[in-house]
Amino acid sequence: MSFIVYDLAFLVASTLAVVLFLYTRKHNLKREGLLYLYRTKIGIKFIEWTSKKFSKILMPLQYVILASGYLLMILMVWYFFKFSYMYLASPGLAEQLRVPILTPLVPYIDKLFAVDFLPPFYFTYWIVIIAIIAIPHEFAHGIFARLNKIKIHSTGFGFLGPFLAAFVEQDEKDMNKSSKFAQLSVLAAGTFANILTAILFGIILWLFIIATMSPIGVYFNTYSTAIINTEDINLVNGLPILDAQINESSQFVNLEANNRSYLVPPSILKRTLDEQRPQIGVYDDAPAVKSELSGAILSVNGNKITSFDDLRTQIATHSPGEQITIKTLIDEKTKETKDYELTLADRDGNPFLGIGIIPQQTTGLRGIIMNSIIKIKDPMVYYESKLGDFGTFIYDLLWWTILISISVALVNMLPVGIFDGGRFFYLTIWGITGSKKIGEKAFKASTWLMLILILVLMIRWVFIFF
Repeated sequence: MSFIVYDLAFLVASTLAVVLFLYTRKHNLKREGLLYLYRTKIGIKFIEWTSKKFSKILMPLQYVILASGYLLMILMVWYFFKFSYMYLASPGLAEQLRVPILTPLVPYIDKLFAVDFLPPFYFTYWIVIIAIIAIPHEFAHGIFARLNKIKIHSTGFGFLGPFLAAFVEQDEKDMNKSSKFAQLSVLAAGTFANILTAILFGIILWLFIIATMSPIGVYFNTYSTAIINTEDINLVNGLPILDAQINESSQFVNLEANNRSYLVPPSILKRTLDEQRPQIGVYDDAPAVKSELSGAILSVNGNKITSFDDLRTQIATHSPGEQITIKTLIDEKTKETKDYELTLADRDGNPFLGIGIIPQQTTGLRGIIMNSIIKIKDPMVYYESKLGDFGTFIYDLLWWTILISISVALVNMLPVGIFDGGRFFYLTIWGITGSKKIGEKAFKASTWLMLILILVLMIRWVFIFF
């Protein structure tokens, strides 16, 4: 039986449990907007103990927390505006992503928006990850509030149907009376805890991969390509370019230029010629593209491939014109494979298959992140879990935990009123200018700017369905 059946049963049971909990403890509930809040004293003693026991460490740590808060805010604002520009300027980006820019974290988000680039997001994942992320986040707020002599009234849970949230309620009068430095450290403490959580689970994921996963194949993300001058094209399907008839129903058109043969989709060739473009992107006339080779490459003539070095070595043992059999995995869920019978081409006297990898960006922050990911699990290598489906289940859970931890840290520092970043931004501007009024105006301006931009992005998303 599919795990989804058990997961949906767990969702129903959890919903009933929440309803029963709310009903039996309705005298302790307080409604605030759409949420029902259940206040407790759970964890307050731990918050008190931690803030006192480790005060010598926590006091100087506040400077690191402030620095991380500003860094996260700068990164999030930069990323938000850059993404917004790309989303609005690129006609195809919204269609490719399909997920709206403002998406609540809900179970089965991958199914709701029919996106195949995300692993499954079960309700079980959701409930576990919410606890992993929310508890350190809220307790960090509480610990640094008590470190700065700000009272904690309660801890508790928020309920929206079967969906849960956590909170630590501090005394707002104490908070407002505290120094700006103290307030800023309290506000940024939650996101700092999320970053530490992401790092911790990144280490756990790395150890899990080492212990339970083995490489059994390699991916490629492009066929061998070239850019040629349009004026260098001599023949099209064996005819002079002026006499050629382009059949747009065919998969490829054969070109000859500079004593080499190339393949190009007919629509691209027609557009290039009609618009008199000086250059055209083409595929090398190679066996991979002609046979539509796809999927993770598992073996060549029965020899296992676990890295691109293995693939290069295996191809190099053959000669141009020699036939080889490549086995690929074409469906990771069903484990369906396919054998391709290919005849190797000749490239400067060497055997030529005609595949390659377009490397990810390796500079800047994204480069640092990508290099870190590759060290943990190379995205161009196909791994098999020694634990079977259970190993995949745990891997996806850890992957989602890291992704959501980082996402929560970034989004929460956006300078918008509903997030910690809103008040963080307000206090910062007030501190820089010395004017509370300017801080309030900057806070309102940033909030409205972000909300209007989000609205524009949501409207753009809606139009992909028309």
